[in-house]
Amino acid sequence: MDTYTLVRPEHLNHHGYLFGGNMLKWVDELAWLVASRDFPGCTLVTIGMNDIVFDHRVLSGSILCFHILPHRQGQTSITYTVTVYADPPGGSTEEKVFSTNVTFVRLDDEGAKTPLPAREQYRSETG
Repeated sequence: MDTYTLVRPEHLNHHGYLFGGNMLKWVDELAWLVASRDFPGCTLVTIGMNDIVFDHRVLSGSILCFHILPHRQGQTSITYTVTVYADPPGGSTEEKVFSTNVTFVRLDDEGAKTPLPAREQYRSETG
């Protein structure tokens, strides 16, 4: 699934570029939204992200594209690959600025891991 957001002045750090914490918040939130659509009715929580590396700084006014796809499913967890592209203001091409894998685990009402149902595959592939 692809989704987009606009980098605004309130998202910037003291150097005038996108604050990394905002990028991580968006990545976690948007990946969770995809997971929630793939597994409706399940309680899913983030248990990890890997390789937090910011490839390029991002300017205010850039349009970010979050490309989110399932990567691996275990018995109780699902991992999504999130790749973020930036289209700077006035730019004609996107550049990859960030990527990671985000893993969610399904919990029951007592907070214990519980098996995931089959993924509703049509949702992520059709975005």
